[in-house]
Amino acid sequence: MNDWHEAEEHVERAHELYEAGRWDEAESELRTALRLNPYQAEWHFNLGLTLEAAGRHADAAGAFRDAHELRPEDAPTALAIGVNELRSEKPTEALVWLEKASSLDPKSIDPFVHRVEAHAALDDHEQAETVFYLGQQVEAEHAELYVAMADSLMDRRLFDKAVWCLREAARFDPELPGVQARLAEAYAETGRQERARQLYLRELRQDPGDIDTLLDLGELLVEMHRHDEAGEKFRRVLEIEPDNADAHFQLADLAERIGRFDDALTHFDVVLRLDPEYPQARRRLAALLVDRVRAQDLTQARRLLRADLRELGDHPEKFTPEDMEELGQLLLDAELPSDAAGVFRRLLTERPTDAKAHHHLSVALCHMGDLDAGMEHGRTAVQLDPSLVAAMHNLALANLRQGRPARAKYWVDRGLTVDREDVMLRRLRVRLRLGAVLAIGAWVLGRFRKR
Repeated sequence: MNDWHEAEEHVERAHELYEAGRWDEAESELRTALRLNPYQAEWHFNLGLTLEAAGRHADAAGAFRDAHELRPEDAPTALAIGVNELRSEKPTEALVWLEKASSLDPKSIDPFVHRVEAHAALDDHEQAETVFYLGQQVEAEHAELYVAMADSLMDRRLFDKAVWCLREAARFDPELPGVQARLAEAYAETGRQERARQLYLRELRQDPGDIDTLLDLGELLVEMHRHDEAGEKFRRVLEIEPDNADAHFQLADLAERIGRFDDALTHFDVVLRLDPEYPQARRRLAALLVDRVRAQDLTQARRLLRADLRELGDHPEKFTPEDMEELGQLLLDAELPSDAAGVFRRLLTERPTDAKAHHHLSVALCHMGDLDAGMEHGRTAVQLDPSLVAAMHNLALANLRQGRPARAKYWVDRGLTVDREDVMLRRLRVRLRLGAVLAIGAWVLGRFRKR
């Protein structure tokens, strides 16, 4: 058997394996065929399709580029490169190939659809809209073009316009996968929750096992306070995919909302076993453990929070200012003021006029015993936000610790002018008054003894 026939046999086996969904084996057969005969553009293209099906988009783009070198006039190959560059989060590179695909086949609508996506990914929404109108001139009623434009509008929070685009898409192609779910999301964003629920159910009638739609519907039902139905949807996801971390996270969130804290702890623990880097899971679990106030729970909470702290150091881009604020507060609750101070200092480099961050740093420093620095940040917090009663309470406590009751009384009185019903300040006022009475009594007693 010569190399040509042997290579074709490998390609035939690859096709069978591809149809069976056995991507790795199909890839192996195609690579063997290409080692025997590397000059077949179609085989490179098939390798690209196989890698694409396996979700390996960067590798798929490379295989399609190999096909393009052998067949540079082929528009579908240029389109495939662009789509996979886009799926690899390289929208700039994707646009080069998508525009080439349009120039090779000006009558094809598909490059326009993905060009809208690419411009939206680059936050160039005006250009996305321009390409949308150009695409309409090629094919005026193409459902996927309208869906792509709707996604751009959703990014800009132009939900009513997005609803119009999606309704048009559903009119052009009622069976288009995901269109009802996208329309439901847009309706939910405009507050029309019941309409959104109905559309999610319509999508599920077409595809009962669509995990993304089940999760989105579950989250909507939570917002609608239909907790039993929400739990049913999340559990349905786990029936289909038992190791779905999103479903476990949502069940944990739901359990916490309805006060079933042990169930919430269990599901959060499963989430972290499935995905140790799952966003917010460590902090949510740590918060529950801190609230239980048991020694072993506090130890576990500290371990989780320090893991988040390391993540902040290694990958700060993953943390929003809100994430840092939450982490810092949890570190304070877990009695780790030094770690908390580091987080709040980091937050203040991004938000130097954040009054709450100055206040939380003040609390951390006071817990560490650095009262002067703590009070300095506390005063800064009050200057930035004169209504921040918590900062005034902390300043009063710090002055008390320094033996300055008169100054402490100043901050208590100032806080009570902002909020006369603040329980903590009222208690502190009673404590100061009692201290003053005891001080007078001690003075009188001392005078009496001297006589």
